[in-house]
This record gives sequence, C-alpha cells and structure tokens, in this order.
Amino acid sequence: MSEMETTAQNNWIDTFLQEAEDLLAEIDEAALELSEGETTETIHRIFRAFHTIKGSSGMCGMTVVADFTHHIETLLDKVRSGKVIATPGLADLVLAGCDQVRAIIAAERGGEAVAAGSSEKLIEMLKAFAGEGAVSQPAASNVAPEAPPPAKSNSGERAWEIRFRPSSGIFNCGGNPVLLMRELSALGDCAVMAHTDAVPPLEEINPTECYLWWSATLHSSAGQDAIRDVFMFVEDGSELEITDSAERGDAATEEHAEIADAQSGPASSAAHKSTDSVGAKGLAKESTVRVPAGRLDRLVNLVGELVMNQSRLTQIASQIGAAELANPVQEIERLVAELRDDVLGIRMLPIGTLFSRFRRMVHDLGQELGKDVDLVTEGAETELDKSILDQLGEPLVHLLRNCIDHGLENPEERVASGKPRRGVVRLNAVHMGSNVVVSIEDDGRGINRAAVRAKAVEKQLISHDANLSDKEILNLLLLPGFSTAKQVTNVSGRGVGMDVVKRHIDVLRGSILIASEEGKGTSISLTLPLTLAIIEGLLVQVNDSRLIFPMSAVTENVELHSSERRCKNGRNVISVRGELIPYVDLRALFLMEGKVPEIEKIVIVVHEEQRVGFVVDRVLGTHQTVLQPLGRFFRKVTVASGATIMGDGGVALILDIASIIQLADQRAAEGLGLLALKSA
Repeated sequence: MSEMETTAQNNWIDTFLQEAEDLLAEIDEAALELSEGETTETIHRIFRAFHTIKGSSGMCGMTVVADFTHHIETLLDKVRSGKVIATPGLADLVLAGCDQVRAIIAAERGGEAVAAGSSEKLIEMLKAFAGEGAVSQPAASNVAPEAPPPAKSNSGERAWEIRFRPSSGIFNCGGNPVLLMRELSALGDCAVMAHTDAVPPLEEINPTECYLWWSATLHSSAGQDAIRDVFMFVEDGSELEITDSAERGDAATEEHAEIADAQSGPASSAAHKSTDSVGAKGLAKESTVRVPAGRLDRLVNLVGELVMNQSRLTQIASQIGAAELANPVQEIERLVAELRDDVLGIRMLPIGTLFSRFRRMVHDLGQELGKDVDLVTEGAETELDKSILDQLGEPLVHLLRNCIDHGLENPEERVASGKPRRGVVRLNAVHMGSNVVVSIEDDGRGINRAAVRAKAVEKQLISHDANLSDKEILNLLLLPGFSTAKQVTNVSGRGVGMDVVKRHIDVLRGSILIASEEGKGTSISLTLPLTLAIIEGLLVQVNDSRLIFPMSAVTENVELHSSERRCKNGRNVISVRGELIPYVDLRALFLMEGKVPEIEKIVIVVHEEQRVGFVVDRVLGTHQTVLQPLGRFFRKVTVASGATIMGDGGVALILDIASIIQLADQRAAEGLGLLALKSA
C-alpha cells in the first residue's frame, strides 16, 4: 500500500472512530429511553445507529466490529418487524452490546484485548433473546383467511420498485454501489438493471466519478425502512425513490381512468403516488465539518496574537496622532473584534453534549448501589468553551457519584421518610452574566453538619472548640483527603474527596458553592467562565507594575484617602454606603516599594458571595485580555492565573482572586493584618 493510500485509510479510520463515539453515545441514550418504555421510534434509532457502525467499520477493515454488530442488528430487525417482543431485558442487552463494541474498537486500535469468549457469550444471549421473545403464530382455525390484496403474495411479500442514482463522488467516501445492490438482493428476490445513459465518451471519463444509476424490482416482506437502511450511508447527495408496485399500479389505473372520463372532477394523480420518493429527498441539512481540536486551538492562539498586535497598533496610532491612520485603525479594530467573536463562537459547544454522557453512568451506578435514580437535565443548550467542557467532565462525574452514593437514601429509607421511592438528581446549567453556573442537586438526606465537624476534628483539621459558621462547616468538605465514607467501596471511601473537584474548578478559574438542608437534599453550584482564551479585564497599576482583574468579578471601585486608613486604627476595612468591606493592600502583600499616592483606589470584587477590596495606585480602565500561561519556570506562582502582552510590549499579570485572598489570610494569621474578614 502506498503512502497516500495509507494516509487515506487512516483518515477513514479516524472519521469512523469519531462517528462511532457519537453513535455509541446515542445508543446509550436511546437504550435508557427504551428501559423506561419501549417505543417504535426508539428501536428504529438504535437499529440505524448499529447499522451505521456495522457499515462504516466494514469499510474501514474492522471486520470484527462489523461481524459482532451484525448479530445485534439482526435481533433489532426482528423487534422492528414484530417477530420478537421487546421485553425490559432488551435495553440491558443493547447496553451490554454497546460496551462490547467499545471494547472491540479499543482493542482494534491497540488497546487492551477483549476478554476471551465475551463476544461469543453476548452473541448467544442475543440469539436466546430472539428465541424467547419470538411472537408465536396463531393456531389454525376453520375460518378461511381473507384474500390477499392484489400484487402481494400469501407469504406477505410486496413488490418494490427502487431507483437509485448515486452522487458522482460516491467513490471518494468509500461507497460501492455493487455492494449496495448485493445487500439489497439479500432482502429477497431482486432484479437489478444498470443504466448507462449518462456515461460520457471514453476520453472524457473521470475514473473517480460514478456515471451509472440503477433500478431494481424487489419482492420481499421487508418494509420501506429496511430497504432505505441499505442506502443509509450514501443517501445524502444521492437520488433514491422507493415505491410500492401495487400502489404505483393503482395510481396509474386511476390516472388512466381520469383521462378517459373527461366528465370526472379534477384530481391530482400525485395524491395517489407513494410518499416514499418525497421522503427520500428529505429536508435540507445544515452542512457541518469535523475539525480536530488542535486546529481550533491553533486558530485561537493566532487570533490572540492578532488581538495583541492590533492593540499595539491602536496605541502607536494614538501616540503618532496621524489623522490618516484613524479610520484604518478603527476598521482593523472592528474586523479583529468580529473575527475574535466568531472564532470563540466556533469553540462554543452546548453543555448538553456533556450531560448526555451521564445518563448511562447514573443508570449503572444506581443498579450497582441498589438505588432507583432519575437524572433530570436542564439548560442543555447552554454553551461553554470546548476547553472548559473537556475539563469539566471529571469533576461532574465525581459530584454525581457523591449525590447517588452519599446523598440519596436507599428506596426503603425514602419510602419510610415519606419520599418517592425513586430519587432525583438534577443537573442544570444557566448563563449568569459572563459566567455559566452548573448546579447538581439531589433530593436525598442532605449533609449532616455534626458528622462533618466530628470528622474534621478527628482528622485534626479544626480544634474541638472551633467556632465555625454553617458555610465554613460545609467548606470543610473541600479540604484535601476529607471523606465521610465509613467503608471503602468501588464508589467512595478511598480518601479522595471534594478537593479533587475544587482543584479542577480552580484551574478553570471557577468557584464552588455548597448548600444543603438535612432531610431535603444538597445543591452544589459551580460558577465557570464562558471561555479561557480571551477575557475582559480591569487594568490597574501598583507602583510600576500593571495588573489585571477579571472583569466578571469586579463590581465597583472607590477612592481610599490616607486619612481613612488612619481613622480605622489600621484595620483593613472601609465603609462603602454603610457596609464594612475588608480589603487587601496589594502593595504590602507583594512587598512593593515606592511612594504611596495620597489618594488610592480600591477595586471591589465578589468572592464566594462576599465583597472584598484590593488597594491599587490607579485604575487604568478595561482591557481585552488574551490569556497566556506563565510557563514552567513560574509554575509555583499561585497569585496569577496567567499573563498578557500589552500594546507597548510590556507584560501584565492576570490576578487569581481566590489565591490572593488565601495568601492574605495566611499573612493575617501571621499577624501582618493584611485582611480582616473575621473582624469585619
């Protein structure tokens, strides 16, 4: 095989793997719907997904996947045609088959080998289900059967007329019309004719294009859906008509009668034609393109550099003061802003793509723990940056497992306490300003404050007589290694607590809020930025250094006179409209030297529902910030989440508010008096 052919084969495999991942997720979701109540459309969805995986894997040379999915497809086809009854066990069998397909694909790609005999065992279960669930035929009676309709045999066969005109580029996507006709012939007695009227002269033929089209007459008991499934992979862009010969004959007869009888009322012969050909055309679908995430990241980085250079250009143009540069610079600024918004919009994905993965996990975990659980999702259309979605999965998995394991009671306990037997876990996402708030709620037993406090004392995290507020007690759950599980299980009790979640959310520049009512349930809210690439910031100056606060956290800024420091006896609080607000002196915290201005500014932000101020020399204004990592050399610097390059080529640090407050609290505990949250 040549290098070009190898590359093409790898591209097909990569495309198949991406499609298979989406299709398997769709099968999981549909199978869970099937377990709640079987519907014909749900079974059709599952069948089509497995049929697509079977065909795509065969084209990519993954015959093991194709052979296994063929058995699942056979069972589902019998269920679709009514030959097998869909009992509740079908959903579990479909889920098991879905997991097996994942394992086979992983093994084919060099992963862990599939357990010996596992596929054969599942195939036997599929065959057994098909035998046990088969619909028995009614016993013969003395009543004569009704005469079959015209053009249909006693066996239930129907005559179908099929016209298939593939797109000229069918070969480029791996399609093979000959194999399609063979698959069509497998449905029954089939006569196929190839039409060559569109074939050009030999010197004009392009070997990569298809010039033929086919017509076929099929005698089969299969329905229209089964015939259409044969052309599933190539129907887009092709012309496909499927018509029942009997209906076509009736329509032709009626049309002939209308022509012969001029006295008859007007009627449209189209009303008598099969709607199958109309359905074949379908609705126009929005064209989409799959792009590797690495290319999007590269594009965002380039746009980030463009934004920085545009900022420098604007600053230089204002310094020069040339009137002829004003309009071009403004136009470039507008175009760059639109480009930035569009590129960031490409990276925005609905959070529902993440939520859909959890239904299967909740279903399996509920069965493992013996609990009846319903997962309710809301706000699936809320969009987040793909980079955040990729990192949000693990903390949400941990929180959902905690809800089901620790939060929800056993069914007997729920019934005894007057609750429904089935517990409910709600996963909700909503836009709030420039942030997205993702909340996980359950209607379980709630958090036992006394147990949390006792565990914290036992682990020597707090003293026995510590005076803690309700919020501080709940925040103990976020400390490293804190777990209230009494025994080690597959789900919990290994000393890996909520600190894992907090660490992930901190990396995403988000925050966590825990609320709970004993006996009624727990709610955990995650506040996250929309994107990590480009943020709006408030540019400030302390001495000769420029710093940036995330604008989403800033509420206002006020003046601080030196006389106000003295009148408060050195306490780091300021009164703003009657409210005492603690503040951090950044100059003192960062040990900066230089002359302190007579009038300073306090930037007030909201952190964990509390207002905190930061003293700076000057507020320079808002600034659109392209976030750049600090690099490995500064990996121990926690007070800054990144940096950005200014218009004049200088560097400004982007402050991490939570880390600065934590550092100020540590300094306050050492007696430096930088923050006075307790005294305030």
